[in-house]
Amino acid sequence: MDFRYRATYSDKYGVEKTTIHNDGNTLAVTLRGVLFSGSDFDSLDPAPGSDTQLLKGFSIANGSLCECIIECEIPLPVVVDDRTVSGTVVVQLKLGAQANGGGLDEEGLVLSLRVEGRVYRSAGGSGWFEDELLSVQAALPNGTYLKACITCGLSDYSPYGHGLFGSMLCFRDQKAEYRKVKNKADLFKLMGTVEKLAFVQETFLCPEFEKRQRGTGYRG
Repeated sequence: MDFRYRATYSDKYGVEKTTIHNDGNTLAVTLRGVLFSGSDFDSLDPAPGSDTQLLKGFSIANGSLCECIIECEIPLPVVVDDRTVSGTVVVQLKLGAQANGGGLDEEGLVLSLRVEGRVYRSAGGSGWFEDELLSVQAALPNGTYLKACITCGLSDYSPYGHGLFGSMLCFRDQKAEYRKVKNKADLFKLMGTVEKLAFVQETFLCPEFEKRQRGTGYRG
C-alpha cells in the first residue's frame, strides 16, 4: 500500500510543499533533496549517506527532524447516520528544539477533521494522535464517528506505552480473546499468548473494522 498525504513543511530556512508517503509502517518525505523516513512523525531521520551539505539546511535532534512545523492531510472515512462519507484529518505538528534532557522542548499537535462542509478541531495539548483523534470524535454529533483503527473495537495500546503515532495493537486475529479483555492484567495475559503482535496506525482501516463500544479492552 502507498498512501500519499499532501503536506507542507516549514522551518527557519523556509517553507516547502511536498508529499508524505505512508506504506502502513513507515512515513517518508523528501525535503530539499533529502529523503527523511521513520515510523512516526516525530522520528523522521535522514537516509543513510545523505549529503552533509544539504543536511545543514535542517535542524536535527537525536537523529530526527526538529524545530519545524509539519502539516498534512490524511483522508479518513467518517460514518454519518449509517452513511460512510469521505473526511480529511488535517495534521498540524510543531516540533521544538532539543532540550537539556535529550528530548524536545516542545511538541504540539492539533488535528482538524473536515467532513461534509464542517470542521471539528481537537483540543490540542496532549501530544498524541490517540487523544487528539478521540477529542475530535467527542466533538462530532450523535450518530457520527471516525471509521479507522482509533475507533475500532479490536485495537488497543500497550500498557508499556506508545509513541505519537502508529503504535496501536491490532487483535483482529484474536477477536474472541480480545473481547474478554477488561483491564491491564487481561491485556498483558493476551499479549503473552500472541506469537507476533500486530501494530497498526490510528488512521488505518481494514475490512475487519467493528465500532468500538464504551468499556472495551484496556483503553476503555
